[in-house]
Amino acid sequence: MTTSLAREIRRRRTFAIISHPDAGKTTLTEKLLLYGGAIRSAGSVKSRRATRHATSDWLDMEQERGISITASVLHFDYQGFRINLLDTPGHQDFSEDTYRALMAADSAIMLLDNRKGVETQTRKLFSVCRKRRLPIFTFVNKCDRVGEDPIGLLDDVQRELGIDCFVSTWPVRRDGHLVGVYDRDSARVLLYERTEDHGQSKPRATSVALDSTELEAALGASGVDRLRQEIELLEVAGTVPDLASVLRGEASPVYFGSALTNFGVDAFLERFLALAPAPSAREGSDGMVDPITAPFSGFVFKVQANMDPRHRDRVAFVRICSGRFEPGAEAVVSRTGKTLRLAQPQEFMARERVHSEGEAVAGDVVGLLDRGSLRVGDTVAVGGQIEYPGVPRFSPEHFAQIRIEDALRRKHLDRGLRHLAEEGTILLLFAPSITGPVPIVGAVGTLQFDVLLDRLEREYGVKARLESLPFHCARWVTGPAAAIQKVATAYGRREVEDADGAQLILFDNEWTLQRSVEQEKDLTFYDVQPRRTNSAS
Repeated sequence: MTTSLAREIRRRRTFAIISHPDAGKTTLTEKLLLYGGAIRSAGSVKSRRATRHATSDWLDMEQERGISITASVLHFDYQGFRINLLDTPGHQDFSEDTYRALMAADSAIMLLDNRKGVETQTRKLFSVCRKRRLPIFTFVNKCDRVGEDPIGLLDDVQRELGIDCFVSTWPVRRDGHLVGVYDRDSARVLLYERTEDHGQSKPRATSVALDSTELEAALGASGVDRLRQEIELLEVAGTVPDLASVLRGEASPVYFGSALTNFGVDAFLERFLALAPAPSAREGSDGMVDPITAPFSGFVFKVQANMDPRHRDRVAFVRICSGRFEPGAEAVVSRTGKTLRLAQPQEFMARERVHSEGEAVAGDVVGLLDRGSLRVGDTVAVGGQIEYPGVPRFSPEHFAQIRIEDALRRKHLDRGLRHLAEEGTILLLFAPSITGPVPIVGAVGTLQFDVLLDRLEREYGVKARLESLPFHCARWVTGPAAAIQKVATAYGRREVEDADGAQLILFDNEWTLQRSVEQEKDLTFYDVQPRRTNSAS
């Protein structure tokens, strides 16, 4: 039994794709699905008028705006590997959703635009990966267009991010057009035939040697000489490949290609799957948890309401960290101490989901139909002896009071706000007033407010509006009640509670916040939501 479990876990690859907006992340995701056989043709997100939408973008608002708003899970098998792909939002306003997905990943693909290199959001997401010591594989995209010098891009990554880079594939061009990639491992060139369907299907690729007549016919004699000079420069001046450093998160193999035309995608996928790590031991409250020998355990990194609008259901996404998922087994929810009977797990292709027919083991992501007993960060474990650190919730930077014209829709509003807050779409706060608690919503970015209003109307039938509040930062606070009251009633501040009853103070600016932190030594301020305990739930 242990041998078969170990074999299944070794073939798992669970990873996320991170990038700056418009680097081509959703396009690359679709092309990986195309090569994995999960879809027959790739969708296009070039226009809102496109007849097909990206497979991973399933919310109505995602399809209308052509952006990724929520993390989605995509499963497929390829060349003996079981792949769990966590497609994450690229927009910085949804970085918290990306952070949660990275908590569930074993490695990450960092996608760069060959015309721009390292960008703002790339730096932020890379820092999260580095803190987790995630192995990072770099794919330089859009090489079908004229961009920065590849050597300059490598220097940019190393200088900006402080990580060693070594080339695994290299762009091969003729007259400025991408025609293939040089695979450094095999010392051969993959030449591609351009298709007429705008990258919806896989192009035919031919592997040729550097001294072949086929390569000279494709590049010309001068083109072959130039390519050989570039390869010689890589061997002399480039960083030596070091897999051990990659697995420690200290070095990144770099691949060049075009997700739009599919050039270089196949070579990248095969090399990535061979090098990326299988699930390994994770840190629990009582030490490292071995994925093979420990009983079933996992943690909730995402909750999604209304994936199926016909049934208004709620699904908790669980990253399995150890053991095998067995339907009917009883597991304990660490936060509440309550027992949960594990139902048949579900697997996903974005919004589409089916009952899992194969076995789910460490590394897999499964969906559990939930009636409100699970939250983001919860550990679910057979025996209840395992608990993971959880998924932190960061303090928001934008605040608004929510209003509705039709008072008869208040119950629908409350239900929608509660569901969306439990998903992590917004932080739901309550401020005391004479008429009762006034709902306030907090967000990391203002685009989250657009999503909130859109989903309230589409999914809950509530047309609402927001009134901005003059606060720009918040902190959870603990300490003597008198001291909290003193800070909360001062100018430019406001006391609120989150949905769990924990106290926060809103501040009108960073200076006010820092002044309070320096003056009130009896209080402790948290920019990350303090961990809930059984007694607090």
